[in-house]
Amino acid sequence: MNALGIDIGGSALKGAPVDTKTGRLLAERHRIATPERFTPARMARAVAAIVRHFDWNGPVGIGFPGVIQGGRIRTAANLHPAFVGRDGRALFGRASGCPVALINDAAAAAHAEMKFGAGRGFAGKTLLLTLGTGVGSALAQDGVIIPAELGHLPWKGGRPAEKHVASSVKERKDLSWPKWSRRLDRYLAVLETVFWPELIIIGGGVSAKHAKFFPHLRTRAKLVPAEFFNEAGIVGAALHGAAQR
Repeated sequence: MNALGIDIGGSALKGAPVDTKTGRLLAERHRIATPERFTPARMARAVAAIVRHFDWNGPVGIGFPGVIQGGRIRTAANLHPAFVGRDGRALFGRASGCPVALINDAAAAAHAEMKFGAGRGFAGKTLLLTLGTGVGSALAQDGVIIPAELGHLPWKGGRPAEKHVASSVKERKDLSWPKWSRRLDRYLAVLETVFWPELIIIGGGVSAKHAKFFPHLRTRAKLVPAEFFNEAGIVGAALHGAAQR
């Protein structure tokens, strides 16, 4: 079954129809920038615009950067606070006119990478991080994927770790690759101490530039970039949407 995958991020939402048997995008992704924090109503209209762009009337999977429980949004750290407590599945379903399934964005990326990408065939413990506006995270072992909120681990001064190590921080503070990499390396060392992953997959848009910062990271686990780069969330969301039918 094909499904439309939509990945909601802190700076844009992106979508494309996906062949869920292969993970291949069936059309060029469509992107809508969100230069300011969209309200839930405005974000729902943007989701509907992506659905109309592809003239889609089938299942839709949406990756959302927050805790999702039973389709309800529990956190929205880098989005409008009015999302918290909303039934996201109902919100986006009404706007799009399609059956909608909602999943944490990093968990969606993990689904894509473990089924079709960098984690394909790997049964050990995997840590996946998506570095963007914030830090998304998920753990996987033996095909079981667990969403996590490791970007909100209290860090210096009690602020969330993502405020120090997200790729948006590098851009905003104009950090050099080595300087930003040292921050990321310290963060990864803590996560390795706690979780002991055997494989670490780095996703998000910055993963396309992994050659600039991977040499500065000293992980115990094998470290690889996401094969889907910034499209993993779209593919994984589509997989989730198709599975809920």
